[in-house]
Amino acid sequence: MSYPYNPPDYFQIDDLLTDEHKIIRSAIRDYITRSVVPIIDEAAHKAEFPVKIVKELGELGVFGPFIPEEYGGAGLDHIAYGLIMTELERGDSGIRSTASVQTSLVMYPIFSFGSEAQKRKYLPKLAEGELIGCFGLTEPNHGSDPGSMETRIRDNGDHYLLNGSKMWITNSSIADIAVVWAKDELGKIRGMIVEKEWKGFSAPETHSKWSLRASVTGELVFDDVKVPKENILPEITGLKGPLMCLNSARFGIAWGAIGAAIDCYNTALQYALERKQFGKPIASFQLQQKKLAEMLTEITKAQLMAWRLGKLKNENRATPAQISMAKRNNVEMALKIAREARQVLGAMGITGDFPIMRHMMNLESVVTYEGTHDIHLLITGHDITGIHAFE
Repeated sequence: MSYPYNPPDYFQIDDLLTDEHKIIRSAIRDYITRSVVPIIDEAAHKAEFPVKIVKELGELGVFGPFIPEEYGGAGLDHIAYGLIMTELERGDSGIRSTASVQTSLVMYPIFSFGSEAQKRKYLPKLAEGELIGCFGLTEPNHGSDPGSMETRIRDNGDHYLLNGSKMWITNSSIADIAVVWAKDELGKIRGMIVEKEWKGFSAPETHSKWSLRASVTGELVFDDVKVPKENILPEITGLKGPLMCLNSARFGIAWGAIGAAIDCYNTALQYALERKQFGKPIASFQLQQKKLAEMLTEITKAQLMAWRLGKLKNENRATPAQISMAKRNNVEMALKIAREARQVLGAMGITGDFPIMRHMMNLESVVTYEGTHDIHLLITGHDITGIHAFE
């Protein structure tokens, strides 16, 4: 069952938002309540991504909201992007993952590093949901160390030949295009736009997942794929390009995880007020109040961190280390709240009648992807000390 959604705002953070922010949030919130909540549990049980929502999300403007309007985006600020991610993840981490990939890992690099022709060709269709994109960086043998990637491109006259494979790719088998990162003959990392129909490109799906079950995950396999030179992203070389994309995605995750946490908290609170033991609601017992009070405290801290990070990002002052801290903190917060909320519901918490266990399983992926929990801690450590602990 799904209780009425009543998100907390204990420190009146809404006072810090513009009217436009609130209108955008309301539109996404209403859509999630109306169109995602009723179908998402069944989709997770069946391990199926509800593809039909992609066009609907495009119509809502959730793809590339900070991309300028001339390229199909909405020209919004980064706080608006964060609020959208919060509402999407309240529905499901897999839904937010689809939007994160489309926005931060596909549209953002094309806009930031692409040619004018590439921007005109791909961005409007990606914004509308007419095209679905994915991002090829992680490989079977290289996750936290993407600079050691083995995927290669070789100059072959009027085109490049692409060979290699990528793994753990959201949207892989349903994507129309992939932004892929590979090393050239000189060992320089280059980005490129690879289209699904090109010969030698396949995208087998990964099955038997216990997490992100309502999301598509798979591989990208390249066997002498001919990549036209006009599909190489001209404005970037090196690892800086994909890392900038990941920073944008991590920013969205820092906001999105709050949505999952709030949904779990909201469920636990309303269940505790209804569930009676020993002749009174379990919400009247001290240990249950402790759980709820601590959940709300952590959500409020995460909301304030995300808002401040959004302000810094709007001013182009947010550092990668700040984004890493927010991603790590807020996902850990959401995962702990999911586990505590499950306990409030007792045995009912493990059933598909409530969203908590689905959020908990999803967050076990979110705590790892876009930089593992430990790597983000070491990024903060490096920022503090100036010493790399992972090299």
